Amino acid sequence: MDLLVPYYEHPAERPDEWDAIIASAPLLYGVVLNPASGAGRAPDPAFVTVADRLRAAGVCVLGYTDTDYGRRPHADVLTDLVRHRDWYGADGAFLDQVPTQREAVEHYRRLGVAARAAGAATVVLNHGAQPHPSYAELAELLVTFEGPWDTYRDMDLPLADHYCHLVYAAPPDARVSTRVRCAVPGAGAHPWGTLPHALECR
Repeated sequence: MDLLVPYYEHPAERPDEWDAIIASAPLLYGVVLNPASGAGRAPDPAFVTVADRLRAAGVCVLGYTDTDYGRRPHADVLTDLVRHRDWYGADGAFLDQVPTQREAVEHYRRLGVAARAAGAATVVLNHGAQPHPSYAELAELLVTFEGPWDTYRDMDLPLADHYCHLVYAAPPDARVSTRVRCAVPGAGAHPWGTLPHALECR
């Protein structure tokens, strides 16, 4: 099993859930670390500890960075990437809100180079929908679906080993068709505050 876990809860408030994630290290592709809709303005000691524990368990730590569909300045994205590396030891980058159009590929090629220079061995681009094929050469993983189960279950999506589907409002028996995936029960404005079903039962 390869789970990509975007768990956006503070370790001091949800220590048991973070313990469950770390204990499930063999099942994980990686964990998205998101202290403050990005790295924040200063290191958070609780997230530093969690990141250390994840890396010690052999889990890829992906620093969350919003790119605002190409509108966020390159320098601001780079600042987040470097802070994730310096403060949390992130060895990967999760670039969120990535467009799907071919016209933005060169911008994200430059961001990918910046992420690699900041120490990211793994780059994940979260499009949330099927992107232009040119993006595939820029990252190890493309999130080609992010949305609710009621939408996902009726879709016939292209499949590839480097595609990931993030599904929320999902029932316990939800079947997600990509190799790397995550299905959580959470819904509404903050679905990624719940653990994947695959970890809940452990």
